[in-house]
Amino acid sequence: MENNKLKNIERITKLMDSQFNIGGFKFGVDPVLNFIPFLGDGISVIISGLMVISMAKHGASGKVKAKMVLNIAIDALIGAIPVFGWFFDFYFKANERNLVLLKQHYNEGKHHGSAGSIIFWIVLILISVIALSILLIWKMGEWLLGVF
Repeated sequence: MENNKLKNIERITKLMDSQFNIGGFKFGVDPVLNFIPFLGDGISVIISGLMVISMAKHGASGKVKAKMVLNIAIDALIGAIPVFGWFFDFYFKANERNLVLLKQHYNEGKHHGSAGSIIFWIVLILISVIALSILLIWKMGEWLLGVF
């Protein structure tokens, strides 16, 4: 992979996650954008997604791409929760996590292979959450009908 491309990713990552330093606490544009409802989260996801696409074009494995997308999804979903998500966004730093994954992939030969196992676990967790939600709604309905 071109060293120049990784340098560009490093610059964008620093801007998004650790450009500013206040009292030893580093943060970037990403958590600041989160204060703009909906639009801020969308901009952050697009920038992070473009980095994944760029790395995909430069030979990142399916496994590393899936891990990167998972980091972005966690950042976007939890970051979208009012107040809690704002604090979460200052600490999670999905882009820095993705940069570490990329460096491990390209420099240390880690995270090779397909995304099959990661996708399996994501689907299993989603099915479990949906099933649990349906069960809770059902039980709440039974309880409400029993009250009346």
